Amino acid sequence: MDKIIIRRATKEDIGLVRDLVMELAIFERAPEEVTSSLDDYIQEGFSDNPLFSANLIYLNDKLAGFSLWYYRFSTWKGRRFYLEDLYIKEAYRGKGLGKYLINEAIEEAKRMKCTGMMWQVLDWNQPAIDFYNTLGVKMDAGWLNVHLDL
Repeated sequence: MDKIIIRRATKEDIGLVRDLVMELAIFERAPEEVTSSLDDYIQEGFSDNPLFSANLIYLNDKLAGFSLWYYRFSTWKGRRFYLEDLYIKEAYRGKGLGKYLINEAIEEAKRMKCTGMMWQVLDWNQPAIDFYNTLGVKMDAGWLNVHLDL
């Protein structure tokens, strides 16, 4: 039987998290968009007022993926859990690990009294879309992602 472990990332794990972020960026065809540094991750994730948290998932003691999230406030809904990234390494896909990670995220959101969760998926990532649909999610139509780089 496979051994699956999910644990909260620590400051000592931040290099692993950053490596997984880079793998995700390559998968999403945008590695040049990653401009954050290891110091950014350390400062913003492990300060007195951290901006994010992350979980690592292991299969049989091998790092298989991660999730990274933060909380936001919706003027309409209150405290919301924002899942910034969920990524499973290619060699570990199709083994149900994404479901373990997202279920842990759902439980974290409940523990923190969030009114719901939000995340994004690329419109060409059909396997992820199909997976998210098994959770009974709503995908918003009519909303465009807007950002301003400073």
